Amino acid sequence: MLWLDFVDFPKANSQGKNFIKCSQSSFLLPNKISRNSEYLKNRNNKSLKKYCVPDTSQDGYASKSEDDNNLTSFRDALQKNLIALYRFSRIISVSLLPVQTIADLTPTFFMGTLEALVPSVLMNIYVVGLNQLYDVEIDKVNKPDLPLASGDFSMETGATIVSISLLMVSSNHHHFFLALFISFLLGSVYSIELPFLRWKRHAFLAASCILTVRAVVVQLAFFIHIQKYVLGRPLVITRSLMFATAFMCFFSAVIAVFKDIPDVDGDRHFGIQSFSVSQGQERVFWLCVYMLLFAYGAAVIVGASSCFMPSKLVTVLGHCTLASFLWLKTQSVDLSCKASITSFYMFIWKLFYAEYLLIPFVC
Repeated sequence: MLWLDFVDFPKANSQGKNFIKCSQSSFLLPNKISRNSEYLKNRNNKSLKKYCVPDTSQDGYASKSEDDNNLTSFRDALQKNLIALYRFSRIISVSLLPVQTIADLTPTFFMGTLEALVPSVLMNIYVVGLNQLYDVEIDKVNKPDLPLASGDFSMETGATIVSISLLMVSSNHHHFFLALFISFLLGSVYSIELPFLRWKRHAFLAASCILTVRAVVVQLAFFIHIQKYVLGRPLVITRSLMFATAFMCFFSAVIAVFKDIPDVDGDRHFGIQSFSVSQGQERVFWLCVYMLLFAYGAAVIVGASSCFMPSKLVTVLGHCTLASFLWLKTQSVDLSCKASITSFYMFIWKLFYAEYLLIPFVC
């Protein structure tokens, strides 16, 4: 199942090294893209740079100029831009709940899945790209390795990708088009800087956008599409779907809240009133941990109630194992270190992916 992501992953430094990456202090809005040319000219002018933050990129590059010097061939340049495009779209494809047996994996199934996947990918690029366009100055502080913040993509390139992706979104199925439209609306009000919009400034509204799209809208849309229009079965809400929706509501809420913990400096500077800014990093951290432990406890109860022994064993042991990994990981987190918090945030995403390996066993 495809989920649409409003957030951008910081890159973890595999070598454990900290480098310095700086950026200008001038504010650049998407509706003033023409100013970007001046920004690009002065990007390496140290006298104009204000914010200096630890860079946790895996690349290990000490400066942007060194990275540019390595682009000595067309192949290197092409590879660099493809990686930037991947980081720009942030698309993850995981699982489809309606599949019951191997017999369901027919050419018709794969074509039907592709029919839903393509517009979802395009909408995902729009939502995440739009957020990066409006957050470019914040990202220079919080996530300087992102394509727009680092200069890998110009503002013109970003705006073009976002616009083309939105224009290409279409679906012949009314229910799926409705899901895409809801994603478009929530993704727009989340990011766009206009009166009554820019919901990401308000913690509750921001979390509601992320939770609604990732945990409810997309899951139900894909399930209905595959169950009814691809496999041709009566639309029946299954136990696994109810469990997946409820569990992912908890998980999405945690992700929506936790993602701001390492970004308090930039958020506070630009007036983003996240839970981490208003309540403090430590309180929000433990709230997220306890929410996940509660979700895993509920999953164990659901698994134990299954009348099918293999399902019971996999779901109970699987969720107990994940909960144990979570608790052990919390013992090594240093809340005063941004790299440590970011590492734990990426660990939460690994737990998120792992959950989709267990959901099909719920019955």
